[in-house]
Amino acid sequence: MRRREFITLFCSAAAWPLAAAAQTPPRIPRVGYVGLGSPTGGGHSFEAFRQGLRELGYLEGQTIALEVRWAEGRFV
Repeated sequence: MRRREFITLFCSAAAWPLAAAAQTPPRIPRVGYVGLGSPTGGGHSFEAFRQGLRELGYLEGQTIALEVRWAEGRFV
């Protein structure tokens, strides 16, 4: 094996793990929201929360994931 072929083979093998690691999808932050009421009664505050996130540049499902739960009056 010639020197040039060896260097080409060695550099290709060394760069392969870096290329494989770069293909992992980015993790997006997950934000939890717990409303004390129900979606019908307390939905206006949640919509204001979502609007505030949009104004800050967050896009639901693309740059941020929202997990929404409603207590519906059950306080434990």
